[in-house]
Amino acid sequence: MTSKTLHITNGSSLTNYLKDLNFSGDFLTWHEMLCEGPTFEQIDSQEFVETRRSFLNKFYNIDIHEYQFHKELKVFDNVNTYSKIILWFEYDLFCHINLMAAISLLKQKQVYLPLFLVCSGRIKGEKDFKGISELTENQLLDHYEAKIELKDSDIKLAQKIWRIYCNENHNLLKPFITQSSSFKYLNSCLKAHLKRFPDTKSGLCRLEKHILEVVRDSHVTSTHHLTGYILNYQGYYGYGDIQIMRMIHNLSIFFEEIDGELYLNRKGHEALLGQHNFVSEIKNDIDFGGAKRLEYQFNKNQNQLIKTVYNVN
Repeated sequence: MTSKTLHITNGSSLTNYLKDLNFSGDFLTWHEMLCEGPTFEQIDSQEFVETRRSFLNKFYNIDIHEYQFHKELKVFDNVNTYSKIILWFEYDLFCHINLMAAISLLKQKQVYLPLFLVCSGRIKGEKDFKGISELTENQLLDHYEAKIELKDSDIKLAQKIWRIYCNENHNLLKPFITQSSSFKYLNSCLKAHLKRFPDTKSGLCRLEKHILEVVRDSHVTSTHHLTGYILNYQGYYGYGDIQIMRMIHNLSIFFEEIDGELYLNRKGHEALLGQHNFVSEIKNDIDFGGAKRLEYQFNKNQNQLIKTVYNVN
């Protein structure tokens, strides 16, 4: 019987790292950012491909001639050559949405091999969370040795979360915030996700508010400087540079540069104080799976999403 392993990684840097460490087996690199933009439950479909291509082009000016991610999925055509699949994903929302999708895709493909998870995050003796590619060789090997075999309940949970994410009502994710599973960071990621919707008072999502707080409280010399800071200190979101730069661009109405330093203007202070809802001025009309961001707002008191007033029937 074959003992060949399929590694599904969260990006090219990790794939290259594992190859440099002489990990045996084949690799599928998950080249997607499903935490933003419309998604469909059936991943390996032409509708999914065309929708994702259109989204990436519209919001990030990424023109995909060949959708490489779906070409790589051909590895599943010969899945019987493997004995197990190892999923390499990190602690943040970016990775967890991709992880839920990857597991759901495996079930859609009727893959019944043992699934193992290697997930980085808290490192003993260190203050900050770490991505897998940031681990030392010994730390990475320790994580690999401690990999967790996913149970049927874990797999069904991932499928449920992906199904809900691809539909409109994301409040249905709330019960899973308190559910225990092998995904030790999932609870925090789901909390962070709901706070990506505009706050009912300010119109800012949690990360947008954090960006303005950094401008207010820190010595920030440029938007480039601000981007670097947020990339390193964004909690459970795990956004990449193009996502952070787009968000900062949308928030530029709230700050200005004076003598080589960024300062909040009056609108910025009003937004942080919740004195006015700026959601229509921010114009962040991105979708999250099946939910249209501007059709919902996050109510702190109710700890849930509510319909934006002008969309209530």
